[in-house]
Amino acid sequence: MHSDEEIRVETSGKRVRAMLGGHVVADTRQAVLVWEHPYYPTYYVPRADVRAELADTGEVRHSRRLGEGTIHDVVTDSTTAPVAAIGYRNSPVAELRELVRLDWNSMDEWFEEDEPVYVHPRDPYKRVDILESSRHVQVRLDGVTVADSHHSRILFETGLPPRYYLPLPDVRMDLLRPSDHETQCPYKGTAGYWHVRTGEAEHPDTVWTYRTPLPESHKIAGLACFYDERVDVLLDGEPQRRPETPFS
Repeated sequence: MHSDEEIRVETSGKRVRAMLGGHVVADTRQAVLVWEHPYYPTYYVPRADVRAELADTGEVRHSRRLGEGTIHDVVTDSTTAPVAAIGYRNSPVAELRELVRLDWNSMDEWFEEDEPVYVHPRDPYKRVDILESSRHVQVRLDGVTVADSHHSRILFETGLPPRYYLPLPDVRMDLLRPSDHETQCPYKGTAGYWHVRTGEAEHPDTVWTYRTPLPESHKIAGLACFYDERVDVLLDGEPQRRPETPFS
C-alpha cells in the first residue's frame, strides 16, 4: 500500500513509442509508469530515448510531491507541440530525475509494442473480465422499464461497479435518441452514446455501446450498457443501490 504522500513508480516491460507529425518523438524499452493520482498511470521516458528537441520554455511548474518541473516545447522537423513535456531534474522522487513526461494528448499516436493505445497507458493492475450471464437484469428510469434481459454480459473492471451489457432487442430502443458524444477507453475502445427519453424528461448520454471494441473486449460488441449511477437496476428482482463513482 502507498500513502497519499508517496508516488508509485515502476518500470514497464513494454516498448513504448510516441509520434508527432509523422516523426518519432520517443522510442524506449525503459518506459516508467508513474501514478501521479490513484486512477491510472502515465508514462515517463528516459531523456536519452527522446528523439525530438525539448526546447526550454522558461516556465516551471511546482508539484508538492514531484518537485519543480521544467516545461518544454516538443519540436520535430515538421511540428511543434507547445508545453508538451515536463522534467523534474531535482525531484524528491529519485527515479524521475532523468525522465520526462510527454503530454499524452499533445502526441498524435502512442504505441505499446506495435499496438496503438488511447486515452492513457494500460494499468497493469487493472483487470477486465466479461462473463456471460442468465441473471435477470431490469433497468428502470422515472418508473419506466427501459431494458429487461436474461442474456447479459457482465463486465467486471477493477475499481468500478459491474456493468451490465444487454442485447439491443432487450432494450426499449424507441426511448433512445442518438447522441454525438463519444468516449475512449484503453481497454475497450470507442463508445457511442444515446440519450433516454421516458416521457417525463430526457436523460443525456445515459446509455453507451462499443460497436467495434478492441479485440480483448469483443464480447461486448454491439451491446448496450446503462450508467448504473443514473438508473435503477434490479438484479434477479432485487433493487440494487446506485453506486457512487466519478460518473455519478
